[in-house]
Amino acid sequence: MKFKFWGVRGSIATPGPSTVKYGGNTTCIEIRTDDDDLIILDAGTGIHMLGQQLLQQLPITAHIFITHTHWDHIQGLPFFAPIFIPGNSLKLFGGLDPVTHEGIERALNVQLQDSYFPVSEAELNASVEYNTIKAGETIRIGNAEITSILLSHSGLNFGYRVDCDHQSLFFTGDYEPLHNIYRPEDSQYATSQAFIDDKLKDIISLMQGVDALIMDASYTTEEYQTKTGWGHGTYNLALKHAALAKVKKLFLTHHEPTRTDQQLESIHQQLITNNPVINYDIILAQEGVENVF
Repeated sequence: MKFKFWGVRGSIATPGPSTVKYGGNTTCIEIRTDDDDLIILDAGTGIHMLGQQLLQQLPITAHIFITHTHWDHIQGLPFFAPIFIPGNSLKLFGGLDPVTHEGIERALNVQLQDSYFPVSEAELNASVEYNTIKAGETIRIGNAEITSILLSHSGLNFGYRVDCDHQSLFFTGDYEPLHNIYRPEDSQYATSQAFIDDKLKDIISLMQGVDALIMDASYTTEEYQTKTGWGHGTYNLALKHAALAKVKKLFLTHHEPTRTDQQLESIHQQLITNNPVINYDIILAQEGVENVF
């Protein structure tokens, strides 16, 4: 199994001279099994360039797993070239929206309205299949097993574990670990903390021992003080999860849109310097880089 980052930026695409090295496209990860099955995690702007490459490999069958339907994770779908070509098959997976009670089909239904896009859903030439999945469900794609878990973020958000070919990875999508809103002296504090602790145990259990943990690390600890509740995590929280889950490699992603390549590398170096005894690799997710286990 191998995977490649096509988009690593959070919230909004940020192309330009200060993001050339690590990339300015929003979230998209391509996974290839040893049997060459194609699994895609999220469809941010990075999926556009992936689609251009796939034009050389037609026809394709793509299994696209959406963590959640915020714009930066789906905005590339209408620009994914294979969706317009007969003979291609796109199988879209995602959760049930808790507000609208609609499935993952809503991602394209909303985007492909006349007000937002010149091509309607009826004009797509590829076969598009929608699959609404539940938290904890495992989907099998060839020899790969993809297991979902509900993670804390605004609205519904899945993390996905992918197991295949004796290798594994876990991708959080957007993730801010739960925090206790009560004070220790409040009567609700203990119950709330027990729920938080149990949820963390479930998450760490599904992450346990993966070869690659790909985790939302948008903020420094200092930045997080003014961004609590925004739905994203910190570098140090990512390191904590990696240590608890005993992963082999930690990939930090969802780079804050104002963060330059130089700033990312400075933070990366500080993390390594400040944590000299860690027993896993800390890697900045980089657009265009393929990782082979």
